[in-house]
Amino acid sequence: MKNKIVIIAGNPNSINSEIIYKSWKKLNNKVKDRIYLIANYKLIFKQLKKLKYKIKVLKVENINQKSLTNSLKIIDVPLAFKDPFNVSLKSSSKYIINSLNFAHKIVSSNKIKGLINCPINKRNIQSSKKIGVTEYLASKCKITDNSEVMMIYNNRLSVVPLTTHIKVRDVSKAITTNLIIKKVNTLEKQFKKLFKKKPKIGILGLNPHNAELIKDSEEVKKILPAILKLKKIGINIKGPLVADTTFVNNYKRFNIIVGMYHDQVLSPFKSLFHFDAINITLGLKYIRVSPDHGPALDLIKKNKSNYLSLLQCINFINNLK
Repeated sequence: MKNKIVIIAGNPNSINSEIIYKSWKKLNNKVKDRIYLIANYKLIFKQLKKLKYKIKVLKVENINQKSLTNSLKIIDVPLAFKDPFNVSLKSSSKYIINSLNFAHKIVSSNKIKGLINCPINKRNIQSSKKIGVTEYLASKCKITDNSEVMMIYNNRLSVVPLTTHIKVRDVSKAITTNLIIKKVNTLEKQFKKLFKKKPKIGILGLNPHNAELIKDSEEVKKILPAILKLKKIGINIKGPLVADTTFVNNYKRFNIIVGMYHDQVLSPFKSLFHFDAINITLGLKYIRVSPDHGPALDLIKKNKSNYLSLLQCINFINNLK
């Protein structure tokens, strides 16, 4: 049971059917047989047909049901729509929430190691008062101390934003010494469990030039005290690093760079590695991964989408020990 691969199809108005198809064509039959797609069967069938992609799809009742080799197994989630690539926000939102809840239940109750979600527009889950998928699934896992970690990973470097989907103006207030300690503890513990090695962690400051380490700066009041406490418990961490030069060459000294906010680490990371990355949520009851890009509305039905990040997600979950 643990070797099943559960994939949430994600946003209806997206490139998701395209990247699912392109990834599917690269997989061997053994991996294909493990995959179960959480989606609306009719939607996927019609999208694939419009895209002129030839692939066998089969509606199944649960993850115990097997199928003919090379059939993409779909566990059906209700969705009201007319145009398969122009589903209303109201219908999409309900569909996404139901898909997330259903997938969480399947993965949790069957002790499956990992869950993949294709790109999801955050507008579809904001009605739940949870800003992103990371936060939503943390709430489903009853994590209330904000210790879950969003890590953008490839085998050369990973980056972690301490704050995820919040406004930049709220970052300084959100950062605390305790938050840094909690997140880095989760990060180190889960990284060692996944990759069987102790990570070298670099942590950035918040302000330009680390605010010259003046007394009332976040670096001195919040970040340095956290670093000292983390070092005392044996975590290999250095900082605060100056953000504007770390990604020139310094990053090569570390396995992970921790930043204070989303774009501080994701922007330089994507400049360096483009689509060579996956998004991993650490600290849940299971490993959740997703492609490191959005639904790409501008590429719908153009057959130009890059599928490599989703393929990396599938291979990553498939290789979990």
